[in-house]
Amino acid sequence: MNSFGRLFRVHIFGESHGESVGINIDGCPAGLSLKVDDFLNDIERRKGGTQKGTTPRQESDLPIFKSGIFNDTTTGAPVTILFENNNTRSGDYQKQRAVPRPGHADFVAHQKYGGFEDYRGGGHFSGRLTVALVAAGVIAKKLLQAASPTGNNTGISVVASILEIGGEKDLEKGLQKAIDAKDSIGGIVECRVNGLPVSLGEPFFDSAESLLSHAVFAIPAIRGIEFGTGFAAARMFGSDHNDAIANMSGTTITNHAGGIAGGITNGNELVFRIAVKPTSSTPKLQQTLNWETGAVEAFSVKGRHDLCIALRVPVVLEAITAIVLADLMLTEQKIPRIIHT
Repeated sequence: MNSFGRLFRVHIFGESHGESVGINIDGCPAGLSLKVDDFLNDIERRKGGTQKGTTPRQESDLPIFKSGIFNDTTTGAPVTILFENNNTRSGDYQKQRAVPRPGHADFVAHQKYGGFEDYRGGGHFSGRLTVALVAAGVIAKKLLQAASPTGNNTGISVVASILEIGGEKDLEKGLQKAIDAKDSIGGIVECRVNGLPVSLGEPFFDSAESLLSHAVFAIPAIRGIEFGTGFAAARMFGSDHNDAIANMSGTTITNHAGGIAGGITNGNELVFRIAVKPTSSTPKLQQTLNWETGAVEAFSVKGRHDLCIALRVPVVLEAITAIVLADLMLTEQKIPRIIHT
C-alpha cells in the first residue's frame, strides 16, 4: 500500500493537485532536533523550475509540522509533515480526460479504481509526492548522523549524483539532445554511502539489496537498479569479480559487490545505480486510445512537465536510501531510542 519500513515506518499520502501531500513517520526516536531550516536545502534540490530541463511548476514547499515535534524536537510520537499544493493548473488535465497518456498510470488507475481516481496531474501516482519522501529522508539522514553505540558520530554520508543523461556523460550535451528533438530523455543516477557498519540486512528476502530495491521503485520513473559492478558482472570471471578482504575490518581491495555480501552490508562503500526513464509527458505527437470513442488517435501532452526527470532524482534517491538504512540501523539497535542533540 502506501507504507514502508518496520521500526522507522513511513506512510505517504496526498495527490498532485489535492490540497496537500505529506508524510507520516512512525518510530522516529525522541530528542532529535528538527527545524524547518533543516529541510530547505534538500527540498530546494528537488524543486522544478530552478534548473534547465525541469518543470516550471513552482511550489514554496515549506514543511508544515502537524504532529510529533515540540519545541523544535521530536517527541517520540508519529511525525506528520504536510506540503501544500498552491500552483496547480487542473484544467490542463480535464481537457485530456478521455485519452490516457502513454507511459502514465492513467489507464491502469482508471481500471483499478473504477474512474474514481484523482486524475489531475497524475493524482496519487505523481512525482509531486516525492517532496514528502525527501522530508522523511532529511529526518533519516539526521538519524544516521546520530547513530553510534559509542556516542561518536559515525559520519554516515549518503550522496547521489547524475552519471549521464541520454547516454551522454556530458549532461548538458545529453539534455540538448532532448531539446533539439523536442522530446523528453532519461538518465542514470548513482548513490554512494560511506560509514556504514558491517551487519545491516538479512539473507534472502530482507537483504540490504532487496529492501533498497523495494524502496527505490517507489520513486516514479525508475526502470532498473544495479549494485556494484552490476550487469557487467555477467561478463567477468569469478576470480576477477571476487573482492579480496584486506584486513580485520573487512575492507576489500576491490568493491565489485558494491558494499553488500550475502545480503548484508560488509563495511565497504555502498554503491548502486538506477535507470530513470524519459519523462512520459512529452510534447511529441503520439498515438493513444480514446476510451470514449474506442478509437486510437493522435495525441500530444499539454501542461507543465520535466524534460528530464533524472535531474531531480538524486535528492529523492538519497532520501529513499537514508529511510531504508535508518530502519535497518534501528532494527540492529545502532540508533538510540532517545537522541541527545
